[in-house]
Amino acid sequence: MESQRERLGSRLGFILISAGCAIGLGNVWRFPYITGQYGGAAFVLIYILFLVMFSLPLLVMEFSVGRASRKGIARSFDVLEPAGTRWHAFKWIGLAGNYLLMMFYTVVAGWMLSYVRRSATGTFEGLDAAGVGAVFNQLLASPLEQVFWLAVVVGIGLAVTGAGLQRGVERVTKIMMGALFVVLLMLCVRAVTLPGAEAGLEFYLVPDFGKLFAGDGLGAQLSTFSEAVYAAMAQAFFTLSIGIGSMSIFGSYIGKDRSLFGEALRIGGLDTAVAL
Repeated sequence: MESQRERLGSRLGFILISAGCAIGLGNVWRFPYITGQYGGAAFVLIYILFLVMFSLPLLVMEFSVGRASRKGIARSFDVLEPAGTRWHAFKWIGLAGNYLLMMFYTVVAGWMLSYVRRSATGTFEGLDAAGVGAVFNQLLASPLEQVFWLAVVVGIGLAVTGAGLQRGVERVTKIMMGALFVVLLMLCVRAVTLPGAEAGLEFYLVPDFGKLFAGDGLGAQLSTFSEAVYAAMAQAFFTLSIGIGSMSIFGSYIGKDRSLFGEALRIGGLDTAVAL
């Protein structure tokens, strides 16, 4: 007899865990960079357009697969596919995508832990940008140190997931997401008090569509615009972790009394709020 499946302890836990999967480097690292590169507020509007047109409907679809099957990406298609079809073959693409994503994030998270240690020991005191870059290059030149921090990250992940859904993943996510919001608020306050903040806010909040067509000649302008559109579309997909089935895992915990679109809208809104 199959054991009863563990459930999340609260709806807040579901929202934070799902948003925690979506919120990451794409929000706090990539989004500010490409927004500055492709024209500020005008780019943000295109990004939000793609988010509404493509990303949210796809998020609803992934949630629906999870809720209907009550399985993750590894088994959901096996449960749902009609007899005689081979939809389950697509799960291997999703699994490969998730493994590749984990390879990326465990390495980068290891870098971050290494930076925490260096910050605590005063390594970065008095260094300019070039000096900080030299410290990073020193880290990259040490495979053993990178493997050590990667192993620490994997060990922490195993410990959290091993503690269970409620006692491990949900509890830790609530703490870390709360800490993230506090840090972001502090960074926002600091940013708007820096010299030149007014010009930066104007660039970020007042759309200037002329920046999307920068360049000399029609060909260069169209090239700039197409690059901006492609970057906005890619960010809209990347930011919600859609396309590889990871969000279907969280969809499997959504009750039948909840609207899938409503849950997707809340998570997409929270993800976008963090990015903005």
